[in-house]
Amino acid sequence: MCIAVIGGMDRLSAGYREIAGRHHVTLQHYLRSCPRLERRLGGVDAIIVFSGMASHKIANAARSTGRAAGVPVVMCKGCGVSSFERCLAGISGKGVCS
Repeated sequence: MCIAVIGGMDRLSAGYREIAGRHHVTLQHYLRSCPRLERRLGGVDAIIVFSGMASHKIANAARSTGRAAGVPVVMCKGCGVSSFERCLAGISGKGVCS
């Protein structure tokens, strides 16, 4: 399973990757808008957006790309590693994301 993470903190990127590895998930982490983001999100199975740490432009691009591709888009308020783990569990059907 491949999940894209939009937003968050660059200093927590290693923590996000560690948790993703424990869940056997490949992670693509985008901190800010990048060229052809929609194309880069094309092959993912789910998208997590840290709503407090992502611009409106990149959050809207992630939402519209997810809708068009039919993949779940989860909006998370917090950007910590525990919030990421809750959202990851929510995507895999083992928990609830808040």
